[in-house]
Amino acid sequence: MSINLNAPELYINREISWLKFNKRVLDQATYDDLLPLDRLKFLAIYGTNLDEFYMIRVAGLKSLYKAGVYETGPDKLTPLRQLESIRRHLHGEIEILEELYLNVKEELEQNGVLIKKYEELEDGVQEKVKKHFFEHIYPIIIPIAIDSTHPFPHLNNLSFGLALKLKSKDGQIKHGLIRVPRILSRFIKIDSVFIPVESIVKHFASELFPGFELIVATPFRVTRNADLDIEEEEADDFLEILEEGLRSRNKGAIVRLELNGDADEALVNFLCKHLNIKEKDVYYYKHTPLNLGAFWQIVSDKDLAHLASPAFVPRTLPPLDSSDVFDAMEKSDLMLFHPYESFEPVVKFIKEASDDKDTLSIRMVLYRVGANSPIVKSLIDAVRSGKQVTVLVELKARFDEENNLKWAKQLESAGAHVVYGIPGFKVHAKIAQVIKHKNGELKSYLHLATGNYNPITAKIYTDISFFTTDTRFSSDATKFFHLLTGFAADKKLDNMYMSPTQIKPKLLRLIEKEASYGKDGHIILKANSLVDQTIIKALYKASIAGCKIDLIIRGICCLRVGVEGVSENITVSSIVGKYLEHPRVYWFKHSKIQAYIASADLMPRNLDRRIELMVPIEDRELSNRLYQILSTQLSDNTHRYELQYNRDYRKVKPKKGEEVVNSQELFEKYVSKLSKLTKKSSSKHISKLAKKLLKES
Repeated sequence: MSINLNAPELYINREISWLKFNKRVLDQATYDDLLPLDRLKFLAIYGTNLDEFYMIRVAGLKSLYKAGVYETGPDKLTPLRQLESIRRHLHGEIEILEELYLNVKEELEQNGVLIKKYEELEDGVQEKVKKHFFEHIYPIIIPIAIDSTHPFPHLNNLSFGLALKLKSKDGQIKHGLIRVPRILSRFIKIDSVFIPVESIVKHFASELFPGFELIVATPFRVTRNADLDIEEEEADDFLEILEEGLRSRNKGAIVRLELNGDADEALVNFLCKHLNIKEKDVYYYKHTPLNLGAFWQIVSDKDLAHLASPAFVPRTLPPLDSSDVFDAMEKSDLMLFHPYESFEPVVKFIKEASDDKDTLSIRMVLYRVGANSPIVKSLIDAVRSGKQVTVLVELKARFDEENNLKWAKQLESAGAHVVYGIPGFKVHAKIAQVIKHKNGELKSYLHLATGNYNPITAKIYTDISFFTTDTRFSSDATKFFHLLTGFAADKKLDNMYMSPTQIKPKLLRLIEKEASYGKDGHIILKANSLVDQTIIKALYKASIAGCKIDLIIRGICCLRVGVEGVSENITVSSIVGKYLEHPRVYWFKHSKIQAYIASADLMPRNLDRRIELMVPIEDRELSNRLYQILSTQLSDNTHRYELQYNRDYRKVKPKKGEEVVNSQELFEKYVSKLSKLTKKSSSKHISKLAKKLLKES
């Protein structure tokens, strides 16, 4: 009997799958062993994730609906049905969110930290707040009257403020707004009390509208469509059109209005009318302050460090703890597992190259580098010392455009050759090449990775770094950078694999070959997302052939498990913990080269519409180390969730008599043990010991 692998019931909607991922993030706040600020951190992450989801994904669905698009994916759900499902899911989740927030708030109170509205404060604290208001808030905020001569103002994306109903001395009813600018702290801290700024502004609203009595006020927050639509082919100056796009981000259609649960009905109608938004896109929070992401202010408060788990200190392992990065690379290929292993050797790789008189050239792709980048500063130093520096700065890295624009201009001003991207494609590859003149010949050194060149996120994202001097990879790297800076009809590499032309075909061949081994076949794929229908169909075929398939997909997964005759041999796990699981690692039991690391997720945008790299890990010890990492994660029974046939995720718990396995905690422990090795240890020695330690764990 033939099976229709295009049947919509075989696919999970990507937006619904993402919502379930964000629910798993929220679920982290329920773990018993967490301190209160650890819990609050997950509420903040949940909120910032949701902001981006609305700005991009929901906004996109609304645009598709207005354009009359009927189907958007293999699951065949229409944009309207997806929007309805999203609203239903999120409206239902508010109660769970608020219960978690109240629990965290109570825990903080038990530790002497209070989150209170102005009206809940004791008289002495209110006096301090009053002084703070007139000294620090009153001079900054602006009252806005709304009437025939004062039109409703434009509100930028993620604007936050208060809508007010006021009464004049002669009994006239007026409406007004008070925008709370982002330069003000979301919470005003007085002693150990955090007071939401809107409750202070609300109390003193009459001071801003003298002669008027405040009848009612409600805090509100708006979310706009923030996706940039840039016609690259029509742009003579890409920088100029990107800057215009960034300015237009605050002009997109409003897609969400957030309000307090006790919002006055007339004020709600007033806001909905002027913002042109429907009631079904209004979200009411009874207990939780608007803008969950602002909880980072409390989480990051240094006075409260005792209420959060101490941060793990990444280790620099032998031989990189004592030797020059380049000397170590010449002895053997090196692999780092961040954030357990320090990102500092990557920073040193560029810094040492910029300082070395033998360095002729440095080439890099920068996707997300952060606001204060030591790597970019080293590149600028390299240019000033006469070295050739070529950098592709991907200006279309979503929500990092302004940072990248700043660095691109500084690099270009210093004299670097800067490429701003490739028309029609995002460049998402993670690669740096250093070329030196040594012993009368040119020598190439490569860094290839699954993550970005950002030392800050490298402390909280798990990623793989790979250093090599392999001449085959170096030849490909040179070809790759020539492709980025010039014209090339042949967009293929010889030893690495590049999308959009090579990664998907290679993965499909690897899956098909492993499937040919039937029940003896085994595939492990670790990625952030699995959406690509062609890859999913190949995995279904492999499962039908009897091949065992373990997928570790942190976020979106559109593949269904447990479908009789189709996916009974497939498991899907998602690990959510203190670190963001970010590596893309692909492993095939019977392949001559078993392990591959990649910058690309298993999504159409990565495989078909981006320039990405996938790197074969030929060294057997390094390949085995990757397998041990994957195996350890598959045995996690603390922070791992398993996808079920009904499309929901079940938290995996230790069975009776089974040892507790927290994979992220285990990696911290074994890297700590590895760091105690003698300085003479080689990379291969470390890989062997890592394997032994993981097995013991």
